[in-house]
Amino acid sequence: MRITYDPEADALYIELKDAEAEDNIDLEPGMTADLDKEGHIIAIEILRASKRLGPGSLEEVSFTRAHTEQAAAAAL
Repeated sequence: MRITYDPEADALYIELKDAEAEDNIDLEPGMTADLDKEGHIIAIEILRASKRLGPGSLEEVSFTRAHTEQAAAAAL
């Protein structure tokens, strides 16, 4: 997964899977999902990101991995 923010365009791009986009759909005005050839969401683009997410929200991105039985089993 990769998250990029372009301050000039005020666009946030969240890439969930490294795959080629075959199509996209508008989730709502200013928010688009890229789809792979099977129709799965592989990325989300958010325009006017700083206005949607609030001031300061794009200065720091954190990642938290939820501890689940499945994640614990995978770690073994």
